[in-house]
Amino acid sequence: MMNERAQHLLKVLIERYIVDGQPVGSKTLSMLPGVELSSASIRNVLAELEAMGLIAAPHTSAGRVPTARGYRMFVDRLLTIRPLEEAALHELELNLQPDSPQRIAQSASSLLSELTHFAGVIVTPQRSDIAFRQIEFLRLSERRVLMILVTLDGDVQNHLLTTERDYSPSELIEAGNFINQHYAGQGLDRIASRVADELRQLQGDIAELMSAAIRLGQSSMSASNAAVVVAGGNRLLEVNDLSDDLSRLRQLFNVFERKTELLKLLNQGREAQGVNIFIGEESGVVTLDECSVVTAPYRINGQVVGALGVVGPTRMAYERVIPIVDITARLVSSALSFRA
Repeated sequence: MMNERAQHLLKVLIERYIVDGQPVGSKTLSMLPGVELSSASIRNVLAELEAMGLIAAPHTSAGRVPTARGYRMFVDRLLTIRPLEEAALHELELNLQPDSPQRIAQSASSLLSELTHFAGVIVTPQRSDIAFRQIEFLRLSERRVLMILVTLDGDVQNHLLTTERDYSPSELIEAGNFINQHYAGQGLDRIASRVADELRQLQGDIAELMSAAIRLGQSSMSASNAAVVVAGGNRLLEVNDLSDDLSRLRQLFNVFERKTELLKLLNQGREAQGVNIFIGEESGVVTLDECSVVTAPYRINGQVVGALGVVGPTRMAYERVIPIVDITARLVSSALSFRA
């Protein structure tokens, strides 16, 4: 257990280090507001904090810097959250209006990056079955047809079909009209199970096109389900704590490109009640050992469907990043629920 004096000194040291990024010595601490201790007393407390693994000395004669464990203590027990600035809140509210989930996800990740100057990440809504609004077929050439599928969310998908025979434009229009008239507004999974028997009774031409529409539509939805959107990864080039090690930075960009590790972290963030913070090695991703990931779940009509967050250095202004992530998640939830 740390006494109040040690907690206060740890808090002041970490706040100072976050601001200027330089190891903090006893002399610097003694001159800071609220620290009413002599340099000798400060050195004794720093030695205790170092023995507890909360701070470390990068060089023998240097000041101290917080460890990942120190940041964890700071975030869990000592942090004072700052209210989000009115300008930032207004920008979030203005840009996170009801829209398609894909566009909301892109806007949210970009705003997270813009407001924090780090990388913004979001996993798109995970939904088992997505309904379509309209299907159209366009003849491109002999036995080649372009299928245009528009979801209820407003997402437009194009698929190239290779058909068993050549279709005339009028036949393709007739097939599209039939499918839209009888099945528009329903989920592809539901349609697939419902029309298994009906397809056998349909005209062969329509049956072939409808089977292709269901098959390709389901495949596309499955591939795009739980996609991770990353914005502003290049902003980390401007972060000295990360850009000094180009090899590690390249590895970090590989994490952004693969997205597998980010998806795992964001899925863990889905299980949290509110903001969740992974500091350093807590993420379980070696490449993120020098990073912190701040996440929060978002909902559609009360049901958690995804998570969003920020990836940055462990030396980040947590008191500002946390409310940005929290409020963004709430606004995304509101925008998606309004659409639903």
